[in-house]
Amino acid sequence: MTATAQIHLFEPYPDWLAHTLAHAAADLPETKTVLPDGTRISRKVVGVLQLTPPANRANPNQEALIVSAGIHGNETAPIEVLNALLSELLNGEWPLAVPLLLILGNPSAMVAGERFLDVNLNRLFNGAHGKPEYSGLPEAARAQFLEEVCRQFAVAHPQALSHYDLHTAIRPSQRERFALYPFVEGRQVPESQCDFLLEAEVETLLLQHRVGTPFSSFSSSVLNAESFTVELGKVYPFGMNDLTRFEGVKKALRRRLCGEPAPAKQPPFDDLTVFEVVYEILNTGKNFQFHIPDDVANFTEYAPGTVIWEDDDTCYKVGDIPEAIVFPNRDVPVGQRVGLLIRPR
Repeated sequence: MTATAQIHLFEPYPDWLAHTLAHAAADLPETKTVLPDGTRISRKVVGVLQLTPPANRANPNQEALIVSAGIHGNETAPIEVLNALLSELLNGEWPLAVPLLLILGNPSAMVAGERFLDVNLNRLFNGAHGKPEYSGLPEAARAQFLEEVCRQFAVAHPQALSHYDLHTAIRPSQRERFALYPFVEGRQVPESQCDFLLEAEVETLLLQHRVGTPFSSFSSSVLNAESFTVELGKVYPFGMNDLTRFEGVKKALRRRLCGEPAPAKQPPFDDLTVFEVVYEILNTGKNFQFHIPDDVANFTEYAPGTVIWEDDDTCYKVGDIPEAIVFPNRDVPVGQRVGLLIRPR
């Protein structure tokens, strides 16, 4: 890291992650610095960096990027990946070609090693943070701030905008890496985005069926970004991740940040499997019963006629075509998502 960036951004800590963990609850002022090559960096608040390449540097793909991780504080591997990429940049290993907003979503939960503290941050976007039941909660304030900083970034950089919100899963998965594409009426997934997912060794895509409250749904529906929630493996504590399993996404992001052209597809990552969400299971609270085991893996398939959930009014059974489950979690508040049922498209 250059001495200037060290002093103004993270001193006395060795990198962005260490600084963020040390100051997770602090209200630090915005700090700006300029790298020797002219790249400008602004630390907006703890865990949020805006980077702007010099005006005379080409942006061959004419794009701007938002890359976020740590929306759930215990999903550490993507956080470590972003921290490593930033350290490479600050060390002068490669030049930044695109306007970039880097976000570590929930620093306090990162310190605690928990998914969240008071409320699931990824259920607070698209204005959900303004609901009365979330009034005064730090995670609601964080969601509101992240929305605003993303709005400002999108206005300042009217290039084609992409947002990748990086996660790891709390349970095993029959498909280790997969992405979710938020619903926007009439929108189709661009082929270039499918190619990028394969480049990042993400072989599976889920098409969502309605606008929701995750971070990627906000950026797609409000900012018109090409947005994806990207699941990259399993949850582990800091320092216990096998980061060799994340080299695909790291290399793909580095290539985009440098503005380099996309490589040719290479097997085995040359064919994207696409599913569509057919049903969202919500905790109704009316003696709600969820009949999926707690230890079931994502993408487990259920045969026609299988009872998935029931309450006082409804008994949901799989229809004529088998359906698979993703994100099953019975321990959510009333009104929140218990899981998604999907089918191959």
